[in-house]
Amino acid sequence: MSSEYKSDVAAVDAMASSFKELKAEIGKVIIGQDDVVKTVIISLFSNGHSLLVGVPGLAKTLLVSTIADVLDLDFKRIQFTPDLMPSDITGSEIIDENRHFKFNKGPLFTNILLADEINRTPPKTQAALLEAMQERSVTVAGSRHVLPKPFFVLATQNPIEQEGTYPLPEAQLDRFMFNIPLDYPSYEEEVKVVKSTTSNDKYTLKNILTGDQILGFQSLVRKIPIADNVLEYAVSLASKTRPNTPMATKEVSNYISWGAGPRASQYLVLGAKCHAAINGKYSPDKEDVQAIANYVLRHRIVRNYKAEAEGISEEQIIKSLF
Repeated sequence: MSSEYKSDVAAVDAMASSFKELKAEIGKVIIGQDDVVKTVIISLFSNGHSLLVGVPGLAKTLLVSTIADVLDLDFKRIQFTPDLMPSDITGSEIIDENRHFKFNKGPLFTNILLADEINRTPPKTQAALLEAMQERSVTVAGSRHVLPKPFFVLATQNPIEQEGTYPLPEAQLDRFMFNIPLDYPSYEEEVKVVKSTTSNDKYTLKNILTGDQILGFQSLVRKIPIADNVLEYAVSLASKTRPNTPMATKEVSNYISWGAGPRASQYLVLGAKCHAAINGKYSPDKEDVQAIANYVLRHRIVRNYKAEAEGISEEQIIKSLF
């Protein structure tokens, strides 16, 4: 990174301006959804995966393919279905014309993978994706195959059609840095969306970043210094979500049956560093931790029946921790 920029400060400035360019370019196609776009870019720069949750028709798939267009990266999409097998995504061994086994790469071998409707596939296939997300490699017939870098999974999930779905196990959810909810657009945004999608307008998007630049930003994020009190604040936020432990709040012990693990603390720190950098700050503060806390924690806490009966949402519980 330092070879391209005079100093780490210059590199952080470059990252902040790249973020602005990315957002502007994506904004040509995606109207509104500012927070969603920002959060997805933060997870990309932090080398984390994201889960987008929203009802059909909110442009989840379009958002991912647009992000792939403005980055000079390889992009593949897998539509998850109940009959999808692990080898359909990882690839499999085939016999070539010389009767030798040869590994035929699956769609997983890409930079950006869109896992569409990830909760429609059985646990066996979800588990194949798990290894790829954590280890950045796949094992087929006892051989390990390393995935290209950067490797980034963006999964979408539909929260309402629960028939024929397989809820993601907690271990798999924990692999996602962020869980990003998508909401309906405002009236004004929807008018703009309908205008642009029902006309002949075509946008040519320009590439903003290469894979190497993204890898550089990923290592830069880790180099950003963080004050001890901010790091401790991030760890205490995650600790407070664990019911019946010394740091748990009254709401947490009342309404949560399972809290966030140490991975949440790591992602809170990485996400806060990146959030600070794209906003032109050279070190994160508590506000940066709070800005991304909801996305990091909402899929890592499990509400109990009392919270569901009283209509207490994950967001309300997380807000109470601040």
